[in-house]
Amino acid sequence: MSSSRIEYSEKYADEENEYRHVILPKELAKTLPKTRLLSENEWRSIGVQQSRGWQHYAVHRPEPHILLFRRPLGTDPQTGAVDPELKRLALEEYKGQFGLRG
Repeated sequence: MSSSRIEYSEKYADEENEYRHVILPKELAKTLPKTRLLSENEWRSIGVQQSRGWQHYAVHRPEPHILLFRRPLGTDPQTGAVDPELKRLALEEYKGQFGLRG
């Protein structure tokens, strides 16, 4: 299956995590397990390409070809580990976007 047909959303965030969704070709999605989430090795093996630290956390039941991913704010994309300084900066950016204080 060509990974060029896989589509990626922009990232979005809340105070704890950043998120993105990945849209698979429907014929590829039909081959995936329906009763559990995918491990990193599994989603990488079907052609999903993203930096480290992302976790498949939910299935969008009305459209099972859409995979939902999240990772903690401040995750270093090279290592997949949370960096406290990156987390602080990401949280400041999030709060600034929404005019939040504290």
